[in-house]
Amino acid sequence: MDPIRSAVHARRGFDGLRVLALESRRAADMRRLIARSGGIAAVVPSMREVPRESNAAALAFAQDLEAGVFAAVIFLTGVGTRALVKVIEPVLPRARLPAALARTAVIARGPKPAAALRQLGVTTLNAVPAPHTWREVLHLLDVRSAALPIADRRVAVQEYGVSNDGLISGLRARGALVTPVPVYEWALPEDAAPLRQAAAALERGDFDVLLFTTSAQVHHLLRVAQEQGIDAGIRRACERLVVASIGPSTTETLLEYGLPSDLEPSRSNMGLLVMEAAARSGDLLRRKRAR
Repeated sequence: MDPIRSAVHARRGFDGLRVLALESRRAADMRRLIARSGGIAAVVPSMREVPRESNAAALAFAQDLEAGVFAAVIFLTGVGTRALVKVIEPVLPRARLPAALARTAVIARGPKPAAALRQLGVTTLNAVPAPHTWREVLHLLDVRSAALPIADRRVAVQEYGVSNDGLISGLRARGALVTPVPVYEWALPEDAAPLRQAAAALERGDFDVLLFTTSAQVHHLLRVAQEQGIDAGIRRACERLVVASIGPSTTETLLEYGLPSDLEPSRSNMGLLVMEAAARSGDLLRRKRAR
């Protein structure tokens, strides 16, 4: 495409393409972003955060953290960091939390947990480099093994809805004594009928672009698809539409399910995801459907 045609296409954005997003918490924002970018938006909530029935593990973590028993604490998400602070406050008030974290190595997987920690007054932390997946967490520990030894030492991992088996296995392979710290779980929406209907429409070929902003959306879409016996059909459908992932962790989940990831934004940001998908989807769609 020549530069003039490319600029015109970028200005048009989605140019009437049918866009499915599975956003829950920021559904209204996602709908506006897609509409402003020229897309026909279908935004269907795919998940909800539910508190765990027991917070015993998080409360025990707080007591051990203040006692200084952890060699490192790994924070994986901003939302999960804030939720954990709230859950443990009866045992470890937020005013005492920065001092407790100063007794251990603090590792932030990406900019969102880093920002949440800085808001708490935690100024000394180890930032994981892009693309901020669990593999970069392990690489950071490997290259800084002298300063951040974990063999035969306790390491806490703040979880975010599901356990990260790759990270936990990697830590244990390096000799760490891992303490998962679950805060909340991902569940299907209370009314999952719209998600099931969206899965059926996706399998029929009713959409041109599919946006994912978290791995949990992938898990839940495929879960309802399997329940309906259409998961193979969705994989076929995704070969003829544009699948956009917000970042490497979500892309990894897509690939694990045998789904493509056609683009990631330059940064893991919902607005950039929509904007860059709008600019590139027309071209990508033509290429995929020409195969």
